[in-house]
Amino acid sequence: MYIATKLAAPLLLIIALFPISGSSLANTRSKKRDSGPLKRAELKEAESRLREMGYRTGPVDGVLDNATQQAVATFQKWEGRTITGRLTRGELNAIRSATPPRPKDRGYKHVEVDLDRQVLLLTDDDGAVTAILPVSTGSGRHYKEKSMSGLAYTPRGRFRIYNKLQGWRKSPLGLLYYPNYFSDGLAIHGNPSVPHAPRSHGCVRIPMSAAKEMSEQLPVGTIVLIYDAESFVSAKEWVQ
Repeated sequence: MYIATKLAAPLLLIIALFPISGSSLANTRSKKRDSGPLKRAELKEAESRLREMGYRTGPVDGVLDNATQQAVATFQKWEGRTITGRLTRGELNAIRSATPPRPKDRGYKHVEVDLDRQVLLLTDDDGAVTAILPVSTGSGRHYKEKSMSGLAYTPRGRFRIYNKLQGWRKSPLGLLYYPNYFSDGLAIHGNPSVPHAPRSHGCVRIPMSAAKEMSEQLPVGTIVLIYDAESFVSAKEWVQ
């Protein structure tokens, strides 16, 4: 009896110091569940919600293909999240609670290029966002290649599409796919490489998969607004 009592005392002390409650066990199970892989129904939910907000996903089928990963990365760009392109449970929760992107200008169809976020917004006639694409714009660095040199700069301001071409166009600095020209030879165009950071010579690169469809949405005369946090200029007076 004495020995049992002597052994029980330390055990009671340990239990008192480190209680194991039902709520602690439940929290542990909850954390494991929250950190686990997404179910197919949850992937479909994320795809559906992203597409509803204007992001270009692949088919809403619960399969995390390249298009959906790109949509997730674009969402992360817009929301100021870490850009991974991975659809985790944390990203799913963020997608669930997100509100659709809103353009700076409303009330007329136009394109906006947000240089800080590195995204493009296409709006309809009411100014509501219909498509959101990742872009890569001018790097801001000096370049010297193919007997040409200059500053890789994407101008800020308001512009109009003044010319456009179908298919591939060879320029002095490389190939452009379905270019839509807005300023001195600079264009919104498809490119096989659209990194998350600014890397172009000054053009606005968009994914190849979206280039043809985007070109169809940008007739000559379409207004293009390009801005960063300090340079937005409205073009509403152009359509009044």
